[in-house]
Amino acid sequence: MTQLPIIRMTLYKHGVGFFERRAELEGEQVELSFRVEEMNDILKSLTAIDWGGGQVLGIDYATPQTRDELLAGCSIRLSDDRSLYDLLVSLRGRRVGLHLDQAETTTGTLVGVDRAPERQPLATTLVSLVVDATAQVQVVALARVEGVEILDERGASDLRFFLQTSLSQEAYRSVTVRLTPGTHELSVSYIAPAPTWRVSYRLVAEPEAASEGAAGAADTSRQTGRALLQGWGIFDNRLEEDLEGIALSLVAGMPISFIYDLYTPFTPERPVVEEEERVIPEPVSFGAEMKRGIMADALGVASAAAPAQYAPLDHARTARRPSIDVFEQAAAVETEGAALGELFQYNIKTPVSVSRGHSAMVPIAQATLTYRKDLIYNGAKLATHPVATLRLDNQTGLTLERGPVTVIEGGEYVGEALLPFTVVEGEMVVPYAVELGIRIYEDAHTTHEVRGIEIKGAYLRFEEWEVRTRLYRLTNTTAAPANVLVEHPRSQHYELFNTPEPRERTENELRFAVAVPPQAEQALTVSERRLRWRTEEIQKQSYAGLERYLKEGLLAERQMQELTRLLELWEKISRMEQRLQELDATREQIYKAQQQIQSNMQALGQSGKEGALRVRYVEQLEQTEGQLRAIESEETKIQADLDRTRQQIDQELKRLA
Repeated sequence: MTQLPIIRMTLYKHGVGFFERRAELEGEQVELSFRVEEMNDILKSLTAIDWGGGQVLGIDYATPQTRDELLAGCSIRLSDDRSLYDLLVSLRGRRVGLHLDQAETTTGTLVGVDRAPERQPLATTLVSLVVDATAQVQVVALARVEGVEILDERGASDLRFFLQTSLSQEAYRSVTVRLTPGTHELSVSYIAPAPTWRVSYRLVAEPEAASEGAAGAADTSRQTGRALLQGWGIFDNRLEEDLEGIALSLVAGMPISFIYDLYTPFTPERPVVEEEERVIPEPVSFGAEMKRGIMADALGVASAAAPAQYAPLDHARTARRPSIDVFEQAAAVETEGAALGELFQYNIKTPVSVSRGHSAMVPIAQATLTYRKDLIYNGAKLATHPVATLRLDNQTGLTLERGPVTVIEGGEYVGEALLPFTVVEGEMVVPYAVELGIRIYEDAHTTHEVRGIEIKGAYLRFEEWEVRTRLYRLTNTTAAPANVLVEHPRSQHYELFNTPEPRERTENELRFAVAVPPQAEQALTVSERRLRWRTEEIQKQSYAGLERYLKEGLLAERQMQELTRLLELWEKISRMEQRLQELDATREQIYKAQQQIQSNMQALGQSGKEGALRVRYVEQLEQTEGQLRAIESEETKIQADLDRTRQQIDQELKRLA
C-alpha cells in the first residue's frame, strides 16, 4: 500500500470518504488492499489514471466464492493443525522429494501415509514411497521428514492455489491495477466507508455595556456585543496506514449515497428448454409461400514534539481572562471554503498528518461577528422559563455544519448549545442557558362563536368562529427589567385578532415581545380564530335555541316563524307516531287475550255450567274483535293524517331551500 500513498482525502457527513492515491513508480502492476465490506464501494467508484503517458490495462480482483467453491477442483486440502500430514496425503501418487534428518534425501512416487493409531503421537505415522529407478518401497516415520519437494507440476500448482485462496478468505481483498511496461505517474481514486467527520465550535462573546431600564437597573436581556466564532473539524484515521502531509477536505451537506452489490457474483436463473425431437414420421409437403417480415456508467495530529519545559506559575498572569484577540491568535485557521452546488467544502490549506488508529482536530472556521442577546420562551421546548440566547448572522463566508458550541462570555464558561446547519448570511440562534429568575405560566382554552345561520332544506348551516385563546403570564423575580420573546405556535388556518402584532415570525412560530418590570408580573394574551361551517337538522332544534338565535340577530322574524311552524309539524308527527305505537301495543295485548280465551274454551263441554262459561267466552271474543276493528279504523285515520303532514313538511322545506 505504501507503493501508492494517499495524497488527498475528502470526508463527508454520510459515512463515506473520497480518497486519492498518487505516486511515480515502475512496473506492470500495483496491488491495493481493501476491507471486504469496502469492495462494493470500491467497484462502484474506483478510477485509475496514468498521468505519465502509460495506460491502465485493467483491474483484477479475486472472485468472491465460498471456500468449497474455490477449492472444488484443487487436489490439495490442508487443515490448520496437521498441514504436513494433510499435504502428504494429498500428494499420493505424485513424485516428491523427501528431505529427512541426517541430511538424507529420497526421491520417488508417494505411495501413501499410514496414520498412527489413536492415542499415539502423530509423529509415529509412516510415509511410504516407491524409490526412483527401483521397485523398492521405502517407509520412513513422519517424524524424520524435515521437508517436502513437490516434483509434480500439478501438485505444486494446486498447493500454490490453496495458499492464495486461504489468503483471499481473510478480512481483506487485493485489487491489482495492471499497467503497460515502463514508468508511470499513477493516480487511483475511489470512495470507501469512513467515519463521519464532526465539528465543534467555540463562541467567545464580549458584551457591550448594558443599557439601563426604566427602574434604573441594567437590562441584561437585550445586550449586544461582538463574538468570535471558532470551528474545529474532527476526523478519524481508520486506514491501515499513516497519513503524511495529505490534502484534507471536509464536506458539509447531504449527498445521496447507497450500497450496490457489485462484488458478489450473481447468475440469474434461466428457463430450461427441452431438446426438440428431430424425427420425421412421414414425408413433408409444403403449401404456397406466405411472406412475412421478420421482427427480428487536520489541526493534523500534531507531530511529535519535545516535552514542554514548565516554569513556575505567575498567579497574577493566570488570573487574566482570555479575550477575543487571544483566542484569534491561539489557532491559525487556514481554510478555504468552496460551494459545491447543494454541498459546501472546507479545504484545509495546510498539509495534515495523522497516525494510523488516531484522530485529529483541524481549525476550519474563525470570524468575529456581532451578536445580540435575547430571552426566548417556548413552552413546548422548555416549560416555565425562558432561555438566554445569542443571535448572530453567519458572516463567516462559510456554510456552517451542525455541531455543539461552547459559549464563553467575559472569559467564563456560561453554557452550551447545538449550532444548526447554517448557510452563509443565515441567522444562528444559540440558546445556551436557562433564565431561572423569570417564570412563565400558560393557560389555553377554545370556544365557538356562531357568526351566521342559513336554512338549507332540512338543515341549518352554521357559520361560526373557532376561537383559541392562550394566556401567557410572566413573572420577573429579578431586580432588573427583562424583555422576553414569547414563541407562539404558528397555525396555517388561524388568524390573529385582539392580539399585539408579533415582533418576529419564523417558519413555525410567532414571537411576541413582552417587557416585564423587575419584581413584577406581565401578561400576554394571544387570540386566534378560524371560520368553520357545520350543519344540524332543523328537526333537532329546540324552541329555546331558536329564540336565542332570534335575539342574537342570527335569524329573521320570518325565518323564526317558518322554523317554528316546521317544529310544530314535526311535533305533530311525533305525537301521531307515538299514538300508532300505543295502538300497536294494545292490539298485541288483545291478541294474547284471544289466545288465552281460545285455549280455555277447548277444555269446556257444550252443556251445563261449562256450556254457559263457553257462551261468555264467545261474547268476550266478539268484544275483542270489535276493539280490533276500532284500532284498525283509528290507525287508518292517523296514517292518512301522517301522510298529509309529511307532505306539508316537504312543501315547506322546498319553499325554504
